[in-house]
Amino acid sequence: MSDTPLNPEALEVSPGFEHERLQGLIPSIVSEEELRAALEKAFEYRGDVTITCKDGRVIEGYVYDRRLAATLSESRVRVLPTDGSGRVSVSYGEIAALHFSGRDTAAGKSWEAWVRKYWEKKAAGESAAIEPERLE
Repeated sequence: MSDTPLNPEALEVSPGFEHERLQGLIPSIVSEEELRAALEKAFEYRGDVTITCKDGRVIEGYVYDRRLAATLSESRVRVLPTDGSGRVSVSYGEIAALHFSGRDTAAGKSWEAWVRKYWEKKAAGESAAIEPERLE
């Protein structure tokens, strides 16, 4: 990192950070730490995940909550299944595999991408408004 302080008045765009591309990822969950880290990413992910349980159950859906505890059997992840069935709560200790199977709904929707699309529409003579795009 540079020793020169950033002057926000001189910057057109403040530096940001890269979001980790998780779509399609099947993380290694051999250890407790890997499982906890993968489920934390699943909670922050804006797409569906597929959880395979040790008993063979497969649950695909959106991870909307997790309850952390001292042990894996006491920690829980809560999922809204894609099949429309009721909410599901799964113990971390039951999880055999995790797959980031759904599309990240916010991928490519950074401020920079929005500004680029805005100016492309304006340059093409199309209507460009400062309104959010409809979610799919």
